[in-house]
Amino acid sequence: MSNQSDKTTHFGFENVPESEKAGRVQGVFSSVASKYDVMNDVMSAGIHRVWKDAMMDWLAPYGGQRLLDVAGGTGDIAFRFLKRAGSGDATVLDLTESMLTEGRNRAEAAQMGNQLAWVVGDAMALPFEDNSFDVYTISFGIRNVTRPEQALREAFRVLRPGGRLMVLEFSQLPTPALQWIYDKYSFNMIPTMGKMITGDRDSYQYLVESIRKFPDQDHFLSMIQHSGFEQAKYRNLSLGIACLHSGWKL
Repeated sequence: MSNQSDKTTHFGFENVPESEKAGRVQGVFSSVASKYDVMNDVMSAGIHRVWKDAMMDWLAPYGGQRLLDVAGGTGDIAFRFLKRAGSGDATVLDLTESMLTEGRNRAEAAQMGNQLAWVVGDAMALPFEDNSFDVYTISFGIRNVTRPEQALREAFRVLRPGGRLMVLEFSQLPTPALQWIYDKYSFNMIPTMGKMITGDRDSYQYLVESIRKFPDQDHFLSMIQHSGFEQAKYRNLSLGIACLHSGWKL
């Protein structure tokens, strides 16, 4: 009879024991932390900023809300949230301490340190009480979680009644021809750029592969619904290269 230790999951296109994935993901982001924001700009030609702004447009933050940004790394989403809301506070949680260090340095430079908390933690076992936050966001991070369903259940637990989940993640294009073109770019260019900018080709090879292993828009929508969220919807960005999913704890 199998037990928890026998279970495997994907790390890119490789199957690994579930117990190993978090450590491997942590190694990826520890390796690229100092150049992570620069690489995001280069490999997306800056479009990731447009997607994150679209996330804020749909989220429509307002003053006094309390945000939990999971896999929040260097704080991109938290900064945008606080600027839109005008007041409130944000907690950025990430598995990788070096990513949080980069974010904390950015916050201090922007004189926003008093509105932000930085926590090393696991999306599947959040170190917070039930009903603690008004908004939960995760941006380009849930595909790196060992069990995304468990992360969604944790999101539901820590949100207050009336709270909102919003997920920004890479997704699937609607036609095979477009997906083929995107795959050619991703697999041939992004690891090469990763090598040039961060000195680490393998980490960006993993990140490209992890996108292909993530569920498509409708499958992920059903995962959100099965976790207890209501009024769940999604919006494609750039034809489906990325996608926003939204749900409410009602």
